[in-house]
Amino acid sequence: MKARLLAPAAVLAAASVALAGCTDNTTATSGDGAIDVVSTADACTVSTTSAPGGTLKFNVKNDGSEVTEFYLLAEDGLRIVGEVENIGPGLSRDLVVIAPEGKYFTACKPGMAGDGIQAAFTVTAPPEGQEVSADRAALQATAVEQYAAYVKDQGERLVRGTGEFAAAFAAGDQDRARELYAATRMHWERIEPVAESFGDLDPILDAREADLEEGQEWTGWHRAEKDLWQPESGYTPMTGAERQEIADGMVANTKELYERTQDLSFTPDKLANGAKELLDEVATGKVTGEEEIWSHTDLWDFQANLEGARIAYEDLRPLLAGVDDQLDASLEKNFDDLQALLDQYRVGDGFTYYDELTQEQVQELSAAVDALSEPLSKLTAAVVK
Repeated sequence: MKARLLAPAAVLAAASVALAGCTDNTTATSGDGAIDVVSTADACTVSTTSAPGGTLKFNVKNDGSEVTEFYLLAEDGLRIVGEVENIGPGLSRDLVVIAPEGKYFTACKPGMAGDGIQAAFTVTAPPEGQEVSADRAALQATAVEQYAAYVKDQGERLVRGTGEFAAAFAAGDQDRARELYAATRMHWERIEPVAESFGDLDPILDAREADLEEGQEWTGWHRAEKDLWQPESGYTPMTGAERQEIADGMVANTKELYERTQDLSFTPDKLANGAKELLDEVATGKVTGEEEIWSHTDLWDFQANLEGARIAYEDLRPLLAGVDDQLDASLEKNFDDLQALLDQYRVGDGFTYYDELTQEQVQELSAAVDALSEPLSKLTAAVVK
């Protein structure tokens, strides 16, 4: 779950005024064709405000003192076309996306909080004659079709599971609701980058208590989680009416999420970037134990994120053959290694609760995530060639 970006109206309004820390950048791209982005505490300096359609590469450097993120947003300011997260001070990361002609926004988010520093960005018509070879185009189309079918299946399962969970939660059947909680959330976690692309629904359904902004109503999965695994002191349990309200909202908003996914179009870069985002989710939320702070079911989420990332990689894998066989071999090995490590904590159909792991075990998982994250960050550039 990410902090919300600006609502559409606010973003569109921001496009017509000078934003703090943004300049009218018109300088050329780098020698390798990358668009340079420099993020600081109060500025997001992009080396150009437009680029021809096709494959875009942003080289994002963090010159600030806090971890930052960079986004390319669609015209509505909510749909995330591509993102790169967890860029530490002094570090650089690349974002590679396929972007057709149209209007977009660039955004840096210093401290990984708040609305970010945004500016309008235009993608013009692609150069004449630019095209992907027919064979490779067919492989890309197959990968996209396969992944779209996977998202549809997981979305349907999420709708059904949420309905069952919500019914048990509203009825006060805590044992059944606890039983369904982690297993149902796995459908969300497998396609989390897709769910997070809807900036209005994501916080309604998946905001943690620590994510809340001043005045924001807390709803969704983690609100229910706290009531099911109540703190020992200082907590007032929900009334039946309050549980019903949370349950009804979860069902309605999950159905809305599913309906919106039917209109999504996927591209190879979105699949590859989404796989990397899922590993980032593991690194920033699951490994730290911050995601499921009341239930401690983080390893269920961990497994689901890993599965979602692997599905995207395997759909794209034919595009690596003969192009980057070394990267393919590295990804296969690191996926297998991380899965083998996670399998050690299986208990029946689930996993060990996260608060039962030792610090050494947590560090071992974290190291395995880092080992996979490095080659996975190279997947996008390889599959869009």
